[in-house]
Amino acid sequence: MEIGFLCCPGTMPGSPRRRADAFEHDMQLDALEPAFARLGLMLREVDWHAPDSAFAGLDMVLLGTAWDYQDDSDAFLSTLERLEQRGIAVCNPPDMVCWNIRKTYLRDLERAGVATIPTLWHESLPREDLLRSFDALDTGTVVVKRQVGAGAEGQELWDRNAALTGFDGLELPVMVQPYLHRIAQAGEISFLFVDGALSHAVLKRPRDGDYRVQSIYGGTEEIYRPDHTERAAAQAAFDAIPFATPLYARIDMVRGSDDTLLLIEAELIEPFLYPAQGPDLGDRMARAVRQRLTRAPQ
Repeated sequence: MEIGFLCCPGTMPGSPRRRADAFEHDMQLDALEPAFARLGLMLREVDWHAPDSAFAGLDMVLLGTAWDYQDDSDAFLSTLERLEQRGIAVCNPPDMVCWNIRKTYLRDLERAGVATIPTLWHESLPREDLLRSFDALDTGTVVVKRQVGAGAEGQELWDRNAALTGFDGLELPVMVQPYLHRIAQAGEISFLFVDGALSHAVLKRPRDGDYRVQSIYGGTEEIYRPDHTERAAAQAAFDAIPFATPLYARIDMVRGSDDTLLLIEAELIEPFLYPAQGPDLGDRMARAVRQRLTRAPQ
């Protein structure tokens, strides 16, 4: 059986446009390929922008490191839907991706009882709306994020004084959240789920002077051993996802001022799965993929 692993020009091996964090793509493949091979599964890297003929012969497609999908989300979804229509299993599937691709999904999880960061939602953000957000969120600093975005690209940190003179407005859907100062000290915890079970957890910390935890911004990560309460919080967020069990999920959580774990993201599209902190990730993924292909209708 042959499994496609979606890439983009920024992660595809040999690409002249490889990203500074493309080593994470290599780490993920190094963890998955031998485990898949032991179960008779072969991985093939495919740029998601490639013509449909590039996907011929695949039994399943993993969304992998399609880390530029946010630049043309409609085209990305269209590609996934065409693959599914051709009888190729897509993980995670297009309907789940469509729900997860816009961060308004967090409102659904909040309504389901998951603790989230207070958020203001805007289809565009003129200066006066940003200025009102400081009082509305009772904070001196806010984070502005794209509703369709990934990897902290396009994120902006604003305090009231800087916004008065430096913010010119944004003409795209965004979300505004209070900046949680504890991220700089306590970091962010990622809980990695494979086929519904917790695989491992990772503590990610930003470099000094930053708040972004991704490696491309100098962030670091280490193995994290969650306690029962932390596991329960992550499991509750995972269980609130309103779809059948995803093949993989990364539940990212941060601590609020009262130490409560708050959901920052439920990553179901193309999250980095931190294989260095989860040594059995490859075997878990291989078994889950094999089971899904075996029970799929022929």
